Amino acid sequence: MRESGRVRTVTADLLASAAARAGGEPRVVTSGNAAVPWRLLWMLDESVERYRLHQLNAPHGIPAREGVVHETCFVGAGMRRSPRLSYVPARLSQVPLLYGQTLRPDIVLVHTSAPHGGRVSLGISVNVLPAAIEAARARGGVVLAQVNRQMPYTFGDGELDLDLFDGVLETDELPGPPHPVSVPDDAACRIGELVAARIGDGATLQMGIGEVPDAVLPGLVSRRGLRVWSEMFSDGVLALDRAGALDADQPLVASFAIGSPELYGWMDRNPRVRLLRTEVTNSPARIAQNPAMTSINTALQVDLFGQANASRINARIHSGFGGQTDFVVGALHSPGGQALMALRSWHRKADVSTIVAMVEEPVTSFQHTAVVTEQGTAQIFGVDERTQAAHLIDHAAHPSVREELREEAVALGLA
Repeated sequence: MRESGRVRTVTADLLASAAARAGGEPRVVTSGNAAVPWRLLWMLDESVERYRLHQLNAPHGIPAREGVVHETCFVGAGMRRSPRLSYVPARLSQVPLLYGQTLRPDIVLVHTSAPHGGRVSLGISVNVLPAAIEAARARGGVVLAQVNRQMPYTFGDGELDLDLFDGVLETDELPGPPHPVSVPDDAACRIGELVAARIGDGATLQMGIGEVPDAVLPGLVSRRGLRVWSEMFSDGVLALDRAGALDADQPLVASFAIGSPELYGWMDRNPRVRLLRTEVTNSPARIAQNPAMTSINTALQVDLFGQANASRINARIHSGFGGQTDFVVGALHSPGGQALMALRSWHRKADVSTIVAMVEEPVTSFQHTAVVTEQGTAQIFGVDERTQAAHLIDHAAHPSVREELREEAVALGLA
């Protein structure tokens, strides 16, 4: 694929020949989240009639036509209602293993920074891509890069030699689009206050994206020595950094980021940021080594047994395990660690209680330290199941469903 010692420019013919060599229905692994190599992906779609598009957390706008199978271990908005969805259940920490087993990639498309000293970086999304690249290389597959001058160069496992790639496509555009910053309402702010009250100086944070994590941050700006070991982070780390809340001697560790151009500018060649491969960031054993590891996740429902459904609605897959199970287990084994489940007591769109007698969907995670809603904090870990159910009813459930839940608890032998 290389010409005269230099990397070739990606063309439609190159893509078509790579797919033809793979034969049948080639598997194309590409960056997801906010790092989709859009130009490269659409060039491939126009050049290849049939393929399997393997992408984690795919956004709206991906190719969606006959001939394209949407394959993923974590369903994003772009695949959520796809009639050609092929969902492969897996903890995120285990997905890289599948690339050498049942999900072998034929073509890998990535979005990188501009070269620095003969190397490029996977920028804001390292994630499972190093494993996909290695698996494709091991079986003679093709690895192509959309090289973008506006993609930040981040240090860690995403730094790759430019000559690793069989072809590049040069661009100059913001990765994104930028993620909108949510404005927490009263309920979210109350949840944020309760969660923040449980986090002390020197804790290690794992937080996702959305209004509840955003609402936690104002309560943490007065903390000192905080660390970040997370699957991802967003603009909230900027506020913590400006306030002096972060431990300046410890790198912020994650596998990807989603945020604003300001965040990406801050990340560019910042030695305090380390984006590592998913096998490292999501390893429960590595997570457990962090002091006072605090995992903050959310769910669609939590039942009186402390089981959380964060993945399915009416049996239809909504997202997937993601990193929730990895971080819940890792945090519980950390010295002084805790795994918090933070959610509203009432689902606004569905107009139903999120605290239920028993989840009817497959369970995503369980045995959290505590469940936090705007109603209060229900301690889960370390108490018997009857006390656990009583805590959930009295401190986490919406007042309008508490009596009904108490009756359900009796029927379930929990009261």
